[in-house]
Amino acid sequence: MSVYFDHRIKAPENSNHPSYLTWHSTLPILAVASSSPGSGGSVDLYLQQGECVEDCHVERAHQATVLRWHPLKPVLALGWENGEVMLLTHPSGDQTLLTSAHTASIALLEWSGSGSRLVTGDQNGALAVWKLDARGRLIGNSLAKYDFSKPLTCCIFKPASPGDDVAMLARASVSGDESALEKFSWKGAPLKMGPQEGLGFYVSTSDGNVYAMDEQCKPSQLFRAESPIKKLLYIENKDALVVITDTLTLSQYTVLREGGAHEFMKVKLSSKAGQNVDIVCTENSLLIAATGEPTVRIWDLERDDNYALSLNENMGFERGEIISCISYCAPKEILAAGTSHGRIAMWKMVMQHSSIGSYRADIKALWKLQTPTEVDGNVIQLQQTDYMKMSLQKIIHLISVGLQSEPVGCEQLKNVTVWDGKKVSVYELSPTGLHMTGSFPCDSQVVVVHDQNIYTVETNKVQIHTPQGTVKQLLTFSKAEGNPVLLNVCQSYLVVGTDTANIRVYNLSRRNAKPLCDAKNLAEHITNLGALRSVKCNANGSQVSILISQVNGRPDHKVYFYHIEMHTVTHFDFFTGRPSSGFSQRDESDKQKFQEHEFSGRFPVSHFWDESEPRLFVCETAPVGSEKSEHEQILTLCLCPVSQENLSVVTLFCTQEHGIMLLDCFSEPSGVQALLALDVPYYYFSCKASLPSVQSEPKAGAPTPSPQMVSRRPLRDFVGLENCEKRTHDAMLNFSFYLTVGDMDEAFKSIKLIKSKAVWENMARMCVKTHRLDVARVCLGNMGNARAAKAVKDAEAEPEPEAQVAMLAIQLGMLEDAEKLYKSCQRFDLLNAFYQASNKWNQALETAETHDRINMHTTFYEYAKYLEFRGKKDLALDFYEKSDTHRAEVPRMLQEDPASLEIYVNKAKDKKIYKWWAQYLESQSDMERALQYYEHAEDYLSLVRVHCYMGNIQEASQIANSTGDRAASYHLARHYESHDDIMQAVHFYTQAQAYNNAIRLCKENNLDFQLMNLALLSNPEDMMEAACYYEEKGKHMDRAVTLYHKAGYVSRALELAIATEQFDALQLIAEELNENSDPALFSRCSEFFIQHSQYDKAVQMLAASRKYSQAVELCLSQNLNITEDLLERIHLTESKDLSKEACNKLLEKIGDCCMSQGSYHLASKLYTQAGNKHRAMKALLKSGDREKIAFYANLSRKKELFIMAANYFQSLDWQKNPENLKYIIEFYTKGDAPHLLGGFYEACAQVEIYDYRNYEKALDALADAIKCLSKAKQLPRGQQEQRLAELQQKINLIKKFVHIRRLYPEDPAEAVKLCEALLEDPEIDPPVRIGDAFSFLIDHYCQQGHFQMAYKKLEELQKLLPSQSIRCYISQDSLNALQKEMGVHLDSDEYKHVLEGNDDEVEEDLTDNLSHFK
Repeated sequence: MSVYFDHRIKAPENSNHPSYLTWHSTLPILAVASSSPGSGGSVDLYLQQGECVEDCHVERAHQATVLRWHPLKPVLALGWENGEVMLLTHPSGDQTLLTSAHTASIALLEWSGSGSRLVTGDQNGALAVWKLDARGRLIGNSLAKYDFSKPLTCCIFKPASPGDDVAMLARASVSGDESALEKFSWKGAPLKMGPQEGLGFYVSTSDGNVYAMDEQCKPSQLFRAESPIKKLLYIENKDALVVITDTLTLSQYTVLREGGAHEFMKVKLSSKAGQNVDIVCTENSLLIAATGEPTVRIWDLERDDNYALSLNENMGFERGEIISCISYCAPKEILAAGTSHGRIAMWKMVMQHSSIGSYRADIKALWKLQTPTEVDGNVIQLQQTDYMKMSLQKIIHLISVGLQSEPVGCEQLKNVTVWDGKKVSVYELSPTGLHMTGSFPCDSQVVVVHDQNIYTVETNKVQIHTPQGTVKQLLTFSKAEGNPVLLNVCQSYLVVGTDTANIRVYNLSRRNAKPLCDAKNLAEHITNLGALRSVKCNANGSQVSILISQVNGRPDHKVYFYHIEMHTVTHFDFFTGRPSSGFSQRDESDKQKFQEHEFSGRFPVSHFWDESEPRLFVCETAPVGSEKSEHEQILTLCLCPVSQENLSVVTLFCTQEHGIMLLDCFSEPSGVQALLALDVPYYYFSCKASLPSVQSEPKAGAPTPSPQMVSRRPLRDFVGLENCEKRTHDAMLNFSFYLTVGDMDEAFKSIKLIKSKAVWENMARMCVKTHRLDVARVCLGNMGNARAAKAVKDAEAEPEPEAQVAMLAIQLGMLEDAEKLYKSCQRFDLLNAFYQASNKWNQALETAETHDRINMHTTFYEYAKYLEFRGKKDLALDFYEKSDTHRAEVPRMLQEDPASLEIYVNKAKDKKIYKWWAQYLESQSDMERALQYYEHAEDYLSLVRVHCYMGNIQEASQIANSTGDRAASYHLARHYESHDDIMQAVHFYTQAQAYNNAIRLCKENNLDFQLMNLALLSNPEDMMEAACYYEEKGKHMDRAVTLYHKAGYVSRALELAIATEQFDALQLIAEELNENSDPALFSRCSEFFIQHSQYDKAVQMLAASRKYSQAVELCLSQNLNITEDLLERIHLTESKDLSKEACNKLLEKIGDCCMSQGSYHLASKLYTQAGNKHRAMKALLKSGDREKIAFYANLSRKKELFIMAANYFQSLDWQKNPENLKYIIEFYTKGDAPHLLGGFYEACAQVEIYDYRNYEKALDALADAIKCLSKAKQLPRGQQEQRLAELQQKINLIKKFVHIRRLYPEDPAEAVKLCEALLEDPEIDPPVRIGDAFSFLIDHYCQQGHFQMAYKKLEELQKLLPSQSIRCYISQDSLNALQKEMGVHLDSDEYKHVLEGNDDEVEEDLTDNLSHFK
């Protein structure tokens, strides 16, 4: 039930007729626009009780067309008829004009979700977007302007995107997730607390076009409606855009990511012609419309349903009364409608679960009509505000405190105190109603009542009033202590909290209030304290619980406890789910309980102490992420904290000795609104409106029963003991306390004198909550419940403790707790069985489908049996099919109804069911129909059997042959055998693969030819039997050998083949022998092959029998080609008959054979196995495989092999192949032969001189040769010194010639002089070729024009080298010049011949040089 106070607004005297009104969504401020055809228009702001705010009066010569409040701040956007747009700020009255963006009447004003954007539009189609700061102040000029050229009609912002799941992050951070912890630290990315504001929006024009504007204010057309758009809505859970046109056509669109929209639903809404239509939409997708009729029409867009709400004449409404306007309050879920007769009808929405037609629950919204409120005149506009809920909550709180602050049975409970924020009124309860006994004005921020005293706050003091308002006493506070802002009374104790975070506790048991302690500054004990949110005192005044706001304005996650006597502060942190000092007893067990209830990631919303028990404390908590800043908290958190489904109630024991201990935790029941108080044995809650029961439905003409405002729920430990005596009450409370502490001795001592079974049963119920099976056994024993004790003992076999406790809960009738326990330990198999035993088949089926799929078919089967028992055979049939047991169960179930059974059989089209029905018909001697259904079932055996029974042998044979069914063929073969038709019997036995029976018939009837074929198709035993049969008869011995061989009796096959001289069969057998065969078989085969000169096969047999030496001797004696495969068979190294030396000699012998056959690689492999690496390298050198030579040299790592490899590579074309040159240097180096490497370098120098005339490279090569020879230790010292001297002499001569050639460009004369001197040296050649020196002089003289001197030098060269052609030394240019100037002719053919001969001589010299250094 709601209590409403009506206040007429106090409008100025010169105000005009009101035309439009709008409430602020979070503040008690009403904006009213007035208009007059003559004087223009004005806008005024009014407070909650109708007071006009004079500073906020706005008047213009034009009328106001649109009013829109900022969603959070007290800022009103006003649109005028002349296109002016302004912002009006309350309470200062500041006016901010938006720069001229419009020239026509303003058609729309729309704020974004958090008010950071404002969209304005006019009748000419001009649209502007404005940006505002966090305080609602305009930032610069408009962000964007667009001209749509058509009047704008509607605008709606896109919904906010979800933010981070703070509750989940909190739980993850508590469990040690580092990534989650980083998000809460300043180092990580900032958390997105709550939904993120959507900045995109949709706008429509009068021609039906709808445009989407993105966050950068860029428009794009989505679609075009058939007529002008009256309403734009967005259904967030369906992600759909809803459009309602002037013709009341409703369309739903899905906005596509690539642009445009897809229409998926279109319907025409019914309405009365010529009437204005008022339409609102709720968050749960309900479209509510007043269409000028006595009913309100509602369309459920999510479920595609519609219905109407009518006025009830029994509740005071009149016939023909028209609903003119509507308004919906989302937090209260109240729909209000104004009527043409001045009444306000209100419907309260309640949710009802429906499971009709499905075992999955559905939710449907139902509406309950409230008692109407009457006003004067016709209601033309109606709007609700959520802010009234704050006043309502305060009233409920005052009433509850006033009732609970008196002792039970006191006569003074007849007074009710009501405070509406401005005035306190005291009423006296009487049989006839409420009678006011006193009232007085009160501007206090908070009011509490105790006894006959009313406590209010003012600056630096608390006033104690009588019901008539007389001040009886003042409780003063110093300036340092601050101004009182919070009050709370519990029993005879008052706690006061100030704005400076000081608290003080007073004793009210005497005539005057006496302080229990001095003021305590909590900022000294609590870090990051911003302000106090709430303070509460316990029943004996020993402790005070405190909720605070942090410095940033957000509610703290902790509840603090101040111990008055000890002057200490402790806390419980709901973010981590842990108290400040840890758990005093059973730490790990309690920690598990906290995690089980998902305690972490929450913050306290409200808190209460028990009215009589000072140790018992309860707190209402909500998930982290739903808390808001201090300003937002005042506006919204107190009004509608969070969704009721997310609230939980936590009960704690709090003492100085034992600290803070968890007693219970549960989610708030559905239907309750908030926690009001705790008074053992009950919690008290304020209620939501709910559906009345069937029995409470009012009769015609009877008054409507008042809904329940307050509900109560017993504490967990007092279920069933609500009306117990005080002694039992105290004993149970002590038992609960000591059980929570873990002191079992004290717990049992507190209840040892109790004999009531009800008390022991209640304590057993407590054990279900605390998971104490040890205590439960004692309780069950005192109860005398042997069956429950046995069940609990049997449940100890379950590994999960929760499953064991669930069995205890079942035995005590606590089915909901058992269900939760099975879910918490994820024993869905036991949960499924529990649902089945509880006859909750819908939940059992859902559990089996989602979590217990291993038992899903079993569940379907059990449910089908249940339905069959209930007589619901149609449903049972469906679930028998789902359980895959219908093939047996459905025929059994329908056996007494053959007609229905035959219909089902024909409908099912299942082969097994066809077969069952055919068998049934056969039992009824209906063979023709039986054959028909056997054919449908493809049961060929039964078809053949029935045909044989009926004598239709030909049809049976045709079926067996066409289908090839083995069982049918076997049955038919037995039939033919019984009738002595042996050939047909053998045929069908063969087709049935019953070869043993076919062989039996062939042997009995001398069918030798068929016997062979059947034996080959059969198993080895049958082959052996047939082979013995042939051997005994002495005929067809080849068949006997073949069958013995196929059956695996190779020795017998060989003996028989040799005995009967079947060489082809013997050869076939020998080819299939392998290394796993008997060696004796190999020996016999090898002898056979040797006798018949098949030496290759004989070698293979000898190798397989591991007679390697004989195999080798046979290869050598017969000069057989030795292959890689043969060598793999001959494992001489594994032979035990040969010694190692003999084996090596045999390997070398085989290697020699391979060398003679040209298999150098095999020879190298054999030499290596014999340990003769030198011969192995020679074999590789003959093969010419460079890569293997290099690999083998590196692998053997022997010097002589390195030298052999280097010599080989030196014989190759190392001048053109750098790889060969690298191998030469590498292997000479590895072979430790520097003298040979030096000789190679000397040869390289000669090649550079004779082939390329490159004396510089030759000089480098000789230098390397000297380095190598200087390291050579193999040569005698005298020979080494001689070689070094010769090399040094060569180097000196080459250096002189190189110096001459380098000097020539700078000083030709000196170079010529030095060259002449060099030619006089008798040792010049061969280090420097004489021809090269003369060529140098001849070229010089030719270049200088001294051709006589050049020719002279040419003649000297010819004398010194009479056998060589001078053309190999002299350049062609010089020769041509000499021929031209001197008239001398040189023959080119002779030149070529001499040159070729010279090249051969050079090559011979190089070869001699190389052989000299080897």
